Amino acid sequence: MSLRNTTHASPSVVCLTGIPGMEGNHIWVSIPFFSMYAVSVLGNTMILFLIRTDRSLHEPMYAFLSMLALTDLGLSFSTMPTILGIFWFDAREISLHACFAQLFCIHLLSVVESSVLLAMAFDRMVAIRSPLRYASILTLPRIGRMGLAFVLRGMVLIVPLPLLLRRHHYCKANLLFHSYCLHQEVMKLACSDITANVIYGMFVIVASVAADAVLIVFSYGMILKTVLGIASRAERLRALNTCVSHLCAVLLFYMPMIGLSVIHRFGKNSPLLVRVLMGYVYLMVPPLMNPVVYSVKTKQIRARIIQSFSKGRRPA
Repeated sequence: MSLRNTTHASPSVVCLTGIPGMEGNHIWVSIPFFSMYAVSVLGNTMILFLIRTDRSLHEPMYAFLSMLALTDLGLSFSTMPTILGIFWFDAREISLHACFAQLFCIHLLSVVESSVLLAMAFDRMVAIRSPLRYASILTLPRIGRMGLAFVLRGMVLIVPLPLLLRRHHYCKANLLFHSYCLHQEVMKLACSDITANVIYGMFVIVASVAADAVLIVFSYGMILKTVLGIASRAERLRALNTCVSHLCAVLLFYMPMIGLSVIHRFGKNSPLLVRVLMGYVYLMVPPLMNPVVYSVKTKQIRARIIQSFSKGRRPA
């Protein structure tokens, strides 16, 4: 790419990439991206508003759902300035310090979202295995402390990433292959030894996302064991139906993340377009689809949305 030859001017600045081959159509490309952001922000804001204003939704399941919506909003706002900046204003340059701040927010929120999904799996396991103790185990103050623990866990794991990156001197062609900054990409721009970054990056993945995924699988193993012990087929289906929304959220989060990690680690010869598109899927699809899934599959949320629109249509 010709941009590689022009990115040596300022080592304190890195250049981001839009969609390869679509540079002349950025205005048109921005329409679906802006639409996805608008739906994501409106959808997650609506979920938060409904849970906040409807006292019947002040339950553990919806408390975790509000955490998920807040995290998705954070992810959307973390990437929106650089992605839309490229498509609207061709603003490809970002300072190293701003890049470090962005990757810190993205990775922190990814760890928090993984923690929330694990807590939601635990919520479903308690609701199905110990329904009589559900309200006493998952009280709202306890859930609030869990949310704080998720953020502290993310901070402890992610704070070293920008600190490790700041130690390096950057003298290579400072072009990133995404419209935002990720640790696994930025570290490759350094001229010095990045072994510590590679090792710690792998540790963060194992200690957060991988560990959470294993525990989620374990939780669903316990859920299946309990459900299969229920005599009534209708009761089994009803119990499993309460897990569908969460399973969709888990797949929407983990599948793109795994795909992007595999491409970064082992797909060095994969087409650039594939890497770029997978990056957009990883950060834009979960915040977009989570409110849609929960609005469609969760009876109480769906009923409140229908009720809200019905009130809006009534004549004065």
